[in-house]
Amino acid sequence: MHQNPLLVILGPTASGKTKLAVRLAESLNGEVISADSRQVFKGMDIGTGKDLNEYLINGRAIPYHLIDHKLAGERYNVNEFKEDFYKVYKALTDKHVLPILCGGTGMYVHSILQNHEYTAIPANHQLRDILKELDIELLRAKLSNYTSEFTKHADQSSHKRMIRAIEIAEYLTHNDLQVIERPKIDPLVIGLTSDVELRRQKVIDRLELRFDEGMIDEVKRLLDEGVTKDDLVFYGLEYKFVAAYLFDELTYSELKERLAIAICQFAKRQMTFFRKMEKDGVKINWFNTELDSDEIFEEVVAVYKSKY
Repeated sequence: MHQNPLLVILGPTASGKTKLAVRLAESLNGEVISADSRQVFKGMDIGTGKDLNEYLINGRAIPYHLIDHKLAGERYNVNEFKEDFYKVYKALTDKHVLPILCGGTGMYVHSILQNHEYTAIPANHQLRDILKELDIELLRAKLSNYTSEFTKHADQSSHKRMIRAIEIAEYLTHNDLQVIERPKIDPLVIGLTSDVELRRQKVIDRLELRFDEGMIDEVKRLLDEGVTKDDLVFYGLEYKFVAAYLFDELTYSELKERLAIAICQFAKRQMTFFRKMEKDGVKINWFNTELDSDEIFEEVVAVYKSKY
């Protein structure tokens, strides 16, 4: 097998990433590593769209990793994901199995493809409490006070990212950052995309299916098991909005309407992040999901074989 390969399947929500990744895993002797910030939690199945039945193909169960890895109510961050990813990656490549990274959490995927060292820098909650009161122009002025060596990484596009940039610069001013040697990965990145209207319809159809499958009951169960409303708000989207419904902050019709809008907006943000990855130098081979799934599969296999 090619040294340090990594097949990446990314795309916005409801684009069919898992089905393609599983089919490729069966064909190419691979296993799937999830790059989803919420599927990592046990018991959060319907709302995160785990669709574990999709890992069964032609009578074979395709192994998956970093799903059901943490307990609901816990936290998980990019650096933890990186540490867990590289453990799984080494185990798979040691036995000559192709690692297939699949998911829509752009920060997770990007942290592997760009090997961002700063994800290991811890949160400084005291500093964050001070900075959150400042507007973005004051944050930019504050960031300019640090040496350029510690700020050249900075993404100044949002208030949240500005705070993180200052947090990183402040840490590096007073601490040395330990650089961990990682294997030099040779990735092939496949992106799934579609027309905006088609994507919107897929989101709505899948959301209806999740309601039918018992998503509200799933959130009730999580609350009964001790997961707090604040935890659910932190996990966002389905869990945030269903929690609001269960606490009588939304009617059922408001829940469905507002959640559909929020997921479509999320999908748009995902695509924006993937385009930013391309600007950062990540080559993404895009495939339109309006094509027949067999055609996409065959073309991806052809691209894979031409590279490796």
